[in-house]
Amino acid sequence: MDHILKKIPAFDPGTVWLLGAGPGDPGLLTLYAVEGLRQADVLVYDALVSDAILSLTNPDCELIYAGKRGGKPSAKQQDISDRLVQLAQEGKRVLRLKGGDPYIFGRGGEEALTLNANNIPFRVIPGISSGVGGLAYAGIPLTHRTTNSAATFVTGHDANGAVPSVNWEHIAKGSPVIVIYMGVKHIAEITSKLMNYGRSPDEPVAIIANATLPDQQMVTTTLATAVTDLANSGLEPPALIVVGHVVDLHNQLGWYLKTANSPE
Repeated sequence: MDHILKKIPAFDPGTVWLLGAGPGDPGLLTLYAVEGLRQADVLVYDALVSDAILSLTNPDCELIYAGKRGGKPSAKQQDISDRLVQLAQEGKRVLRLKGGDPYIFGRGGEEALTLNANNIPFRVIPGISSGVGGLAYAGIPLTHRTTNSAATFVTGHDANGAVPSVNWEHIAKGSPVIVIYMGVKHIAEITSKLMNYGRSPDEPVAIIANATLPDQQMVTTTLATAVTDLANSGLEPPALIVVGHVVDLHNQLGWYLKTANSPE
């Protein structure tokens, strides 16, 4: 282990690490992530980062909350990006900590572009996205040889908070498994679109909240009944929505499963 840790790059003053904290379980952090948390002078973190992960910082690290949770007060994205530049120009080791992976619906690309435009050296530390790790903890493989050889990741809302203007017809007809991030608010419209474009009303759906954490919850339902079953479950966003027959495998593979509501 020591020889691996010695090869972790130095976290130099005046640089920024864009780091993915994973879906929630601190055990899913990478070695680079843990070392970055230990070395950072200042941590700029999002709402979905747990206290257990924040506790891994050194005692002198300054913690700056950036929000970024759907429907909740948050700093403007450009203000966050500019703050990273400012902190790095002050000679600090700046850790930008995001839930999941910085480049998967995490706006890490926008922040990296701002850093690049201001000649701030940066490093991207990937994290396990909830669309991968959250499914695994729910007993749902993202791909399975007997069900699907492709999967689609899509956000449930665009920059303006509306249903994104992706080609829902092509997604409905072409992707056997659809993983929808941040889609609870628009679940009625999204499920309606998928059924209108040919998906079976009986197709399995899972809705997962607090993925990989001790209070993980999952609703298993169908496209036709997802809206009603979600409303009756008490499950709160943010949550991940999974559409496809891989959902049925959770009965056999749900090693970590805590089901909030599983209508038959």
